[in-house]
Amino acid sequence: MFRNYIKIAWRNIIRQKGYASINIIGLAIGVAACLLILQYVSFELSYESFHENKDRIYRVQQDRYDNGKISTQWAAGAYAVGNSFKEAIPEIEDYVKLIANDKVITEVDNQPLKIDKVFFATNSFFKVFTYPLLKGDKSAALKEPNTAAISETTARRIYGTTDVVGKKLELNRNSNYTITAVYKDAPANTQLKPDILLSYPTFQKFFKDNFPETAWLADGCLTYLLLRKGADPKKVEAKFKPVVDKYTAADMKKYNAAVIYLLQPLKDIHLYSHLMFEPGENGDGNTVYLLLGIAFFIVIIAWVNYVNLATARAINRAREVGIRKAIGSQRRQLVIQFLSEAGVLNLIALVVAFGLVLLAIPGFNKLSGQDMSFSLLKDQQFWIGLISLFLFGVFFSGLYPALVLSGFRPIEVLKGKLASTSQGAILRKSLVVFQFAASLFLLIGTVIVYQQIQFMRKQHLGQNIDQTLVIRPGTVGIDSTFVQRTDAFRNDLLKAPFISSVTKSTTVPGQPVSWNAGAIKLVGADETTQKQYRVIGVDYDYLTSYKIKLIAGRGFDRSFGSDEKSVVYNMKGFEQLGLAKPEDAIGKKIDFWGNQYTIIGITENFHQQSLRETYEPLIFRLTEGYNGFMSIKTSGQHAAETIELARENWKTHFPGNTFEYFFLDDHFGEQYNADRRFGNVFTIFTTLAILVACLGLFGLASFTTLQRTKEIGIRKVLGASVATILRLLYREFAFLLMIAFIVAAPIAWFAGSSWLQGYAFRTNMHWTYFLLPLLSIIAIAFLTVSFQSIKAALANPVKSLRTE
Repeated sequence: MFRNYIKIAWRNIIRQKGYASINIIGLAIGVAACLLILQYVSFELSYESFHENKDRIYRVQQDRYDNGKISTQWAAGAYAVGNSFKEAIPEIEDYVKLIANDKVITEVDNQPLKIDKVFFATNSFFKVFTYPLLKGDKSAALKEPNTAAISETTARRIYGTTDVVGKKLELNRNSNYTITAVYKDAPANTQLKPDILLSYPTFQKFFKDNFPETAWLADGCLTYLLLRKGADPKKVEAKFKPVVDKYTAADMKKYNAAVIYLLQPLKDIHLYSHLMFEPGENGDGNTVYLLLGIAFFIVIIAWVNYVNLATARAINRAREVGIRKAIGSQRRQLVIQFLSEAGVLNLIALVVAFGLVLLAIPGFNKLSGQDMSFSLLKDQQFWIGLISLFLFGVFFSGLYPALVLSGFRPIEVLKGKLASTSQGAILRKSLVVFQFAASLFLLIGTVIVYQQIQFMRKQHLGQNIDQTLVIRPGTVGIDSTFVQRTDAFRNDLLKAPFISSVTKSTTVPGQPVSWNAGAIKLVGADETTQKQYRVIGVDYDYLTSYKIKLIAGRGFDRSFGSDEKSVVYNMKGFEQLGLAKPEDAIGKKIDFWGNQYTIIGITENFHQQSLRETYEPLIFRLTEGYNGFMSIKTSGQHAAETIELARENWKTHFPGNTFEYFFLDDHFGEQYNADRRFGNVFTIFTTLAILVACLGLFGLASFTTLQRTKEIGIRKVLGASVATILRLLYREFAFLLMIAFIVAAPIAWFAGSSWLQGYAFRTNMHWTYFLLPLLSIIAIAFLTVSFQSIKAALANPVKSLRTE
């Protein structure tokens, strides 16, 4: 019997090739788009899932407050957190401390080799996290000073083999480590991808005076806690405050400040954490779930197409149903028959969708920034999603048409009395409204995303980053001659006529300011006025090189011998001083970590980072001896010459260091890569959603026009013009589109406004963001139905009246 159902279903599909093709193409595009997005979402949600203890690992987040207002949120907090909490709270089984190291250089064949991800780590690292060892003993790998564990890829880069336990590793020409373990490379779905782990006792050996185990006011240590099985994280978190107050209450009261520690589930960090000192790039949970919604919009639109077309064709199949019932078919058998047809169509569409997914993977990788491959065929979740979409698609798209078709009464059908029901027409119209409301929602969203990206790219930054070549800091040979070598490097470059300035700083535009300084106040002011600031260490030429505009006072000037004890504030920083106007701050002294500095200038606010971030209170401080970024201002016509000149002089003045550079405008723009990728993905899948909806509209218009063939013929005989006939056919679809717009516009406005709230600086919602998508959808819809409508309007009425 089942075989017979399939055979009949296949014959019906072959008989109605146009109808079947519209359904198959629409379903295939919808399912393929859904599968691609589901794969992306699945990957994003899988971060940290490979850790055996993933449900018990939490990172400690540190929030600092000034005068009751939050000032800083840190991923890397105080150094005393892990051991202090472990001693006081029995629910904590173990902890891991991680301290990010600066760029590290070793040598291979007498050539410098840079290692990017290097951390000092406590010996519990391999107990808490799941990084399987290829060589070594995880219980003692990081126990002793001057020991290190390295990843398998790093081992091969340096030694050409993973059999390196016991070998010596020299870093930055000034420290030697014994390799005690080699671990497997971290998978792609983790924030922590260390190339080298140095033992925490090594860190204490060198820095215990500045960052002892008891340090509560120094920040920079990532702390992860492993809770005991069954421990309630909320109850554990509630026990933090008494411990923190025990060690910090006096200082916090003195400064009118506060510090609060919170627990972040390890699995939530990738999508929901964007704090200072994150050890890796994170995603965006809102974006992930928005794309998931788009995936289901597209596939539901495709299923709606099937329902619309199947119910619209119900009249054409009424006699078939009547004859089947007359010769004894039961309704259950007819339902199975029509579900079988839906199953065959969905199966064909699924096969086509599968091929589309495989073809689209390379392009989707570029759009999404992921590295999906054909290995997804081995992914159990992929196959579960594929089968689930098929089964649900058959049920969703096939059940209602099957019930409608199988419910016809044979006597009425065979007497020719059957007509379309008002209920069926209302359902079809409602489904069309849903399709185009969804399409309008996505198109309006695409316009909002595009306008925000354009707004960010065109916004004036308050500083000039054009034609700026930046060299990353070196790490080898930082000694007493460093300042002299920096000056010599600068002077050699400035001899070139195409280089206008060379300046050094602790950070450059496009990067977070990592130097955080608290307890800063005006000399003589009450201690409760102390505030936190971000500090940028610069040389004399920084402000002029970047053309940062001064509101009051002056910038750093070599002709003033006192500038080593001078600072420049930005306007946001000035506002924290509590003075009336910028000129009032000039000449005032501040307490800065036990020293006094004179305020000599106030600059305008400028965008240090992307427009997602608000202005931060900044202080510029002269730090000539600091090992920082070198910014070289050049002309665009001489970019290649500037690179080569800088490379040669770098080798001369800073031998043993790798020469790493980037152009600042590109570097600054990289902050928007995630936004651009999201915009591209949003646009592509919105286009697919509209395409699928139009396929359904084309089919529905074809059947609707066919059913009204005689009516059109009679109207033409009575004198109706072609324009009148077209208005008649367009009017119904225009009405449905307007209803769809009324439904979609407020939802899109709310969703767009909510999305824009994630940006400190954002475009304003404009009425054109809604009008243009509406006009676009109307044009697309009218073009879609025009082929059949014009054909029907121009047809000979004699032929129309003969139509059965």
